[in-house]
Amino acid sequence: MMQSEFLSVSPQNPITFEQIRSNNKINQLIIGANEVMLSMGFTEHGHRHVAAVAETTRRILTSMRVPEREIELGMIAAHMHDIGNAIARLNHPMHGAAMAFTLLNELNMEMSEIVAVLGAIGNHEELTGGPVSTISAAVIIADKSDVHFSRVQNPIFESFDIHNRVNYAVQANEVVIREPEKRIELALTIDSTQASVMEYFEIFLHRMVMCRTASERLGYRFALNINGTFLE
Repeated sequence: MMQSEFLSVSPQNPITFEQIRSNNKINQLIIGANEVMLSMGFTEHGHRHVAAVAETTRRILTSMRVPEREIELGMIAAHMHDIGNAIARLNHPMHGAAMAFTLLNELNMEMSEIVAVLGAIGNHEELTGGPVSTISAAVIIADKSDVHFSRVQNPIFESFDIHNRVNYAVQANEVVIREPEKRIELALTIDSTQASVMEYFEIFLHRMVMCRTASERLGYRFALNINGTFLE
């Protein structure tokens, strides 16, 4: 089991992931964030995305054998990581972290736990952040691995930009933790008639580099498996 990064005593009545997932204010912010993304022509950043990121975060942290409470905090951060998009895409991790502080403080979450969640939210974007903790690293990998045709919100195929085409081309994705090899693998099935592998790297190279850094923070190597071809 990985050593806990949190030094405070566990709270007697901790705020749970289920409480966060059912919180109306947070859910309205997630809906609003995706509406902003839709209006700007971005892929889906709503409840489907955050549910996928939370589940992948859970699987990564469970494989790392971190304490149960850290797994839950990772899932909470994953659920809230994109709420800053309700304000604007630019600087949304910092906006989201500030909004999350207010929301979690209202719920009387232990301050050391709020700090852990804020660090993961505020550092999940490749241009301004990095893996500052174990839960931050897991959220980064989970977020950047969510490339899939179901995220495309533009109904007009002829007007797809490269982000739409690349997401639309990905028919399946899975984060696989190879424990014996100490490797975290992103396995993608890409329909090359819709977008080329080169186009995938054109828009996701920086994100994959961030996944590699996050994996190293966890003590693992990062690898891509695209249509059965491995890249490390």
